[in-house]
Amino acid sequence: MAETNISFIIVNWNTRELLLQCVASVYQTASDKSIEIIVVDNGSWDESIKALQEKFPQVHCIANSENRGFGAANNQGFGMMKGRYALLLNTDATLTPGALDTLYKFMETRPDVGMACGQLLNPDGSKQNSHAAFPSLLSLMVNESLLKWLLPGKFPSKYHHCDQPLPVDSCVGACMIVRKKAMDQVGFFDERYFFFFEETDWARQFWEHDWKVFFVPQAQIIHAQGQSAGTNVLARILFYYSRYQYLRKWHPKQYPIMKGIILLRLLNNVVFNAVAVLLTAGLSSATRFRCQRYYRLLTWHLSGCPFPMARPAPNGGSAHG
Repeated sequence: MAETNISFIIVNWNTRELLLQCVASVYQTASDKSIEIIVVDNGSWDESIKALQEKFPQVHCIANSENRGFGAANNQGFGMMKGRYALLLNTDATLTPGALDTLYKFMETRPDVGMACGQLLNPDGSKQNSHAAFPSLLSLMVNESLLKWLLPGKFPSKYHHCDQPLPVDSCVGACMIVRKKAMDQVGFFDERYFFFFEETDWARQFWEHDWKVFFVPQAQIIHAQGQSAGTNVLARILFYYSRYQYLRKWHPKQYPIMKGIILLRLLNNVVFNAVAVLLTAGLSSATRFRCQRYYRLLTWHLSGCPFPMARPAPNGGSAHG
């Protein structure tokens, strides 16, 4: 039996059409590779799995009865993978021709690299942020856009031209390839993150175990950013919840200060947008929406930052959105 080179792990939650397009793009761009595709469905009600099995019966499916979260669902896929590499792919991401070959060849020539990602692109071809620096006290105190301008080496951005593979702190999780040998040493995703920051935490663990993390700009992936993650208030609350999990884990001594800074910035946003609503007499729906969102976030903080009871739709995404 031929060795499996790459195991594609795709987590789905009610994105049937995106899922079918995503799987089709894999087969179109990986025809010369020994691959397997594992789809983990987090309790969808849109008949995603039925449609997938009808069109691609060769795909391995895991159907959860509930939404277990992005990290936990991927871990289920990792548990049954046979490949030497796992390639995590969002349902709203599409591989371009040559992207898989580029990532695979890079990993084959760099045995010291445990994780790598390519350049994410908007559907119009413009660049998205594909990697990010680890959160720190500095990045919380200073505007991140300013840091990217002042310290591009430490805080690279999508505007930073790069035509060669580059070591980075962490990858955005829409598409990344991970070495199974490294996973066996580091472990799988930390399931305390339901959605957001799981890939940031994982990358940090890779660096802690002396595995490098790289950005490979030659590999390009189309990513319809936001279609799988959602943009509602509950998603933002979960972003904050996961960020606090990360900061508490990796910066226990600085955590109270970091949380205080975040809360002050949030309070400033509430006041600023409330004033904007008054000045516009409430006629701007966008301004009203921002004000309401920041107010909900503030009240969530004041209630003790509990885990939200109603869970948004995790399907991969970025901890840096």
